Amino acid sequence: MKNNGVMSMIGMATKAGKTVSGEFMTEKAVKGGKALLVIVAEDASENTKKKFQNMCTYYKVPYYILGRKEQLGHSMGKEIRATLAVTDSGFKTAIEKQLNK
Repeated sequence: MKNNGVMSMIGMATKAGKTVSGEFMTEKAVKGGKALLVIVAEDASENTKKKFQNMCTYYKVPYYILGRKEQLGHSMGKEIRATLAVTDSGFKTAIEKQLNK
């Protein structure tokens, strides 16, 4: 399942300090030009999904809906997370490669 590869890449990116998570920090990264890829949980609220879809479209940041809040949080070694942003081009490329398998 491609989710497992993506989740392990998110874990590695987090250990390397190349992710931010939570709505506030993800939004700050997108608007500040630091976010290269955004992932929103499938079970995030419709409002959250729409907000990040619009924001990512405007700022031209790739946006994916993937996994559940628990999965995203667990892959980062944290509690539940509805959103996260990847801030490193190498991890962005590796995650997109997993997503497009």
